[in-house]
Order: sequence, then C-alpha cells, then structure tokens
Amino acid sequence: MALTTDERVRAAEEAVRQLKAGLAEVGVTLPSLRIDPLTAAADGTLPLVELGRCNLDTALRLAAVLEEAR
Repeated sequence: MALTTDERVRAAEEAVRQLKAGLAEVGVTLPSLRIDPLTAAADGTLPLVELGRCNLDTALRLAAVLEEAR
C-alpha cells in the first residue's frame, strides 16, 4: 500500500526531527535543515530533506564529528 501525502510528509518531518536531535547531541546545528517544500507537495514520492546552508564553523564541526565517527 502506498503512503498518502500526509504520511510521507510526517515521515520526512520525523526524519528531520531525529537528524536535528542527533546533530545537536554532537554540537552541530544546521540552520537550514528542513523538508524541501516542492518535493513535499509532489504526489507519489518521498519528500527530500534539505540539509541547507551553514557557516564555515558549522561545516568544520560537522567534518570533525564525521572524522571522529570513522
């Protein structure tokens, strides 16, 4: 059974919530993190999650977290 538009959007919202929470735990905030509104409105596809733009400090902290995880 295919997901409804509301179910797809709720799933994407939950993914964004979990990603924000996980990043916050390691001290990283992506200020533009959100659901892409164009893909959220499309029928039959899962919405994309926009990681967005961040400043240099945030990019370096994210890179450090990823390096540490390796």
